Amino acid sequence: MLIFRIFALLAIAGLAFAASAQTASTPRIDKREANQERRIEQGEKSGALNQKEAARLEKGQARVQKLEDKATADGKVTKKERRRIEHAQDQQSRRIYREKHDKQTAK
Repeated sequence: MLIFRIFALLAIAGLAFAASAQTASTPRIDKREANQERRIEQGEKSGALNQKEAARLEKGQARVQKLEDKATADGKVTKKERRRIEHAQDQQSRRIYREKHDKQTAK
């Protein structure tokens, strides 16, 4: 009975450790992603983005999120992965700006 309890505790501890290792921390990337999402929503509400532009920008955001998910899958985000994600976010930010400031408006 005692061995069973020890085994159960070790199994639970192992699962908890594995779960904590899976969540690599990327607060700067997450904050920037939320900001860009907010910019897209604001553009839709103000009419600066039409539906097609907003959908295209959302798709770009999904690609950036996919990069982040792939980078955090092993539990550690390397400098190279972080640089790649931030570069993709830079490009996406420029796209958002360009689409919001072109002369197209939502009808």
